[in-house]
Amino acid sequence: AASVAAMFLTTEAVVADKPEENKGGAGMPDMGGMGGMGGMM
Repeated sequence: AASVAAMFLTTEAVVADKPEENKGGAGMPDMGGMGGMGGMM
C-alpha cells in the first residue's frame, strides 16, 4: 500500500509539471481525478 501511495504522489508531481509547460486545460482534469483517487485511498 505504501508503494502505491508513493507512486500516486510521484505521478501527481509529474502531471503537475506538464500542464505548466503546455498550459492546457486538459491537464487540470487529470490532477482532479488523481486527487480524488488519492483521497479514497
